Amino acid sequence: MGEQPSAKSNKAAKGASAKPTSAKSASPASASAKSAGPAPASAPASASAKSAGPAPASAPASASAKSAGPAPASAPASAPASASKPAGAKRPKRAKPESRLAMVRRARRMNRELADVYPYAHPELDFRDPFELLVATVLSAQTTDLRVNQTTPALFAAYPTPEDMAAAVPEELEQVIRPTGFFRAKARSLIGLSTALRDRYDGEVPGTLKDLVTLPGVGRKTANVVLGNAFGVPGLTVDTHFGRLVRRWKWTDQEDPEKVEAEIAAIFPKSEWTMLSHRIIFHGRRVCHSRKPACGACPIAHLCPSYGEGETDPEKARKLLKYEMGGYPGQRLSPPPDYPGRPAPPLGTPAGGE
Repeated sequence: MGEQPSAKSNKAAKGASAKPTSAKSASPASASAKSAGPAPASAPASASAKSAGPAPASAPASASAKSAGPAPASAPASAPASASKPAGAKRPKRAKPESRLAMVRRARRMNRELADVYPYAHPELDFRDPFELLVATVLSAQTTDLRVNQTTPALFAAYPTPEDMAAAVPEELEQVIRPTGFFRAKARSLIGLSTALRDRYDGEVPGTLKDLVTLPGVGRKTANVVLGNAFGVPGLTVDTHFGRLVRRWKWTDQEDPEKVEAEIAAIFPKSEWTMLSHRIIFHGRRVCHSRKPACGACPIAHLCPSYGEGETDPEKARKLLKYEMGGYPGQRLSPPPDYPGRPAPPLGTPAGGE
C-alpha cells in the first residue's frame, strides 16, 4: 500500500527477507529469542518497530505468550486476581464465636469471682418481716433503695400491718411516700395489696410465686425479691442492673425480663439464684455502671467480653467507684453486721450514690 521499492532496495529487501525465512524454519523458542533482542544495525527503522510490536496473528500462541505484549484473552480468569494479591499476604483470622458451653463456664466463673469480691452481698432494702420487704420493693420502682430506706421508717410507724395500710386514707399515704416518686400509683398498689393480704391471706404474705403475683403492683421481680430474702426460696431478681449486665456479659441477648430470667436460670443451679442476683446488682451499682463502667478497676475485667466500653485507665476508673467500693456510705440505714461500708444517713443522698 506504500511506494514500490527500487531495484537497489529490492536487493536489500532480499537480504533482509532471508532472515525471516530462516526464522520460520527455526523453533518457536529461537524465534521468540530473536524477536526479543535488538534489531540489527543494517535493518530499516520500520523493521525494528515491527519486531517490538505484538506477534502477528499467524505466530504460534506460545510465542505470543513469551512476547512482551499483554496476556491473550484465553488466559485463565484467575490469573489477574492472583497477580494482584501481594506476595505473602494472609487473610486475617476471624474470631470464633463463643460456644454455649464456653459461655456457661465463663458465666459460672464470673459468679464465683463475684462471690469473692462481694461476700457480703445482700438486699439493700431495710426490712424486718415479709410485709415490710414487700412494701419496700413496690416502692423501689423508679427510685433508689436509699430513698426508699429513708422513707419507710415513717411509713411503717404509721401503717405497721396490712390491716392498717388497707384502711389508709389515700391522700395521707401519698404524702408519706411522696419522696419515692410516682406516689399516687404506688399508694393505690400498697392499699390494694394490703387489702388482698387482709381479705385473702389473713394478713400474711404468701410464700409462693403463684400467689404473690396476684397482688396489685407485684410482678415476678418483686415476688422473687420477697421469696428469696424473706422465705429462702431461690429466685432471680431481673431489675435494671441485672438485665443490663447479663446482656453486657453476653449471657443473653434477651430484653424481656421474663425471657432473661428463663435464660439465666438455665445457666446456674437453682441454689445460686438469689445470691447471684445480689452479686450482679451490687456490681452494677458499684463498678459496671450504665453510662461509664469502671473497666480499669473491675475485678472481673479479664472475663468480660465488653471490656473497654468504659474507662480503662486504673486511676480514672477508681474515681468512678461507688458506695463502699469508692469509700462512700451504702444504701441501708441498718446494714447487715458484716457489711464493710458505712450506713446511709437517715436524710439526704450521699455522694457516690446510685
